Amino acid sequence: MARNTANNLKLGIFVTIGTLCLILGLYMIGRNKSLFGANFMVKTRFHNVDGLLIGNNVRFSGIQAGTVRSINLVNDTTLEVELLLDNNVKKFIHKNAITTLGTEGLMGNKVVNITPVLGDAPPVQEGDMLETIKSASPIEMMQTLSKTNDNAADISVAVKEAILRLNNSTTLWAVLSDTGLSNDVKTSLQNIRKASKTATESIADLRAIVQDVKSGKGTMGELLNDKEMAGNLKDAIAHVQRASKEADGLVVRLDSLVADVQHDLNRGPGTMHDLLKDPEMAKKLSNSLTNIEKGTALFNEDMEALKHNFLTKGYFKKQEKEKKKGK
Repeated sequence: MARNTANNLKLGIFVTIGTLCLILGLYMIGRNKSLFGANFMVKTRFHNVDGLLIGNNVRFSGIQAGTVRSINLVNDTTLEVELLLDNNVKKFIHKNAITTLGTEGLMGNKVVNITPVLGDAPPVQEGDMLETIKSASPIEMMQTLSKTNDNAADISVAVKEAILRLNNSTTLWAVLSDTGLSNDVKTSLQNIRKASKTATESIADLRAIVQDVKSGKGTMGELLNDKEMAGNLKDAIAHVQRASKEADGLVVRLDSLVADVQHDLNRGPGTMHDLLKDPEMAKKLSNSLTNIEKGTALFNEDMEALKHNFLTKGYFKKQEKEKKKGK
């Protein structure tokens, strides 16, 4: 009887300890999964959850913040994920926070990452919908790496072919082995440096000239900066324009005069017609001019004779003296 009592006592103690261990384990699991304690729910939407399961962890800025409560299909391209978060992080999560899918390690379980965004926004509330950005999945990364590897292989093949062509190019090696070419290149570079230096000096001189012109120095500076000279130049241009207009009017009048003369010549007898087209008149004018010349010559001879005549010699000498005094 005493032995059975001892066995029952041991069994009771063992069951009690096992029950306590089970309760403690459930509590630890429930604490980790936010089954016990205050929590709140927010939502987010993805086009592809990429293996995310109910019960997977939710992290805020890298720390454990809750678990995935449910995953529901909204339509053929959208899945709505409900996140059960601990109230302790509620005041730190704002409405402008974004969610992304990640993994625990390189190939671990899927997790939902909540990332804060700079800017003023109110704290998140029960049932709010958080924005989502697409993150690269390991499969996509592997595909990208595969494409990069293929491209690198193609590039290596092209580089190899280029190196082989360079090795087999006799012209290239002849150019590289030509010592005279290096001297020519050096000379060309020296000439380029000299030309560059000359161009720099020319630009500096031109800059100095422009500065002097702006300061009003020199003829060009005075022309550009002297307001009085600018006014005089405007007046001169106005005078030239008026003279041009008057010249135009004079040309018109000359054209009219020439037309009148041409009309008089073509019309028939008249003074202008006789002067220009009558041979007899031209002959008479020529004879008259000849007689005038002869008469002038005789008049000059008579005047010279008068200067030497004793009666008039004194008069001419007096005139010469008065001219000298006037000078």
